Amino acid sequence: MTSPQRPPAPNFELQDGVESIYINLVRISHSATELVMDFASMLPGQTNPRVLSRILMSPIGAKLFYRALGENLARYEATFGEIYLPGDVTLATELFRPPQPPEAPGPNGPSAPLK
Repeated sequence: MTSPQRPPAPNFELQDGVESIYINLVRISHSATELVMDFASMLPGQTNPRVLSRILMSPIGAKLFYRALGENLARYEATFGEIYLPGDVTLATELFRPPQPPEAPGPNGPSAPLK
C-alpha cells in the first residue's frame, strides 16, 4: 500500500510594487463560513488603529494557516531561542530585576500577615 503523495509546493512570485508593512495589532472576527483578520498599526499616543490589510479565509484555510504558523514559530524558537511574551517570568527576569524598595510600615507599625 502506498501513501498518497502531496502535490509540489507552489513557487511564489513576488510582483514588483508589493509593499511590506509592519503590523502590531490584529482583530479577528468570524462568521459560520469565514474568518476575517484586520491587520493594523497603532503607534503610541494614537487612539484609532489604522487597518492596513484585511484577510478573509475559509475555516479550513485558517486552520491550515494556524498549523503552519505554529510549525514555523517552533522552528524559529529552535533556532533563535524561546520567544517570551510581556509578563512571562524567566530566570533572567528573576535574577536581574531591579531591587524592590522595602514596604513602608502602616499607620500602626509594620503590617502583620493576615491569618
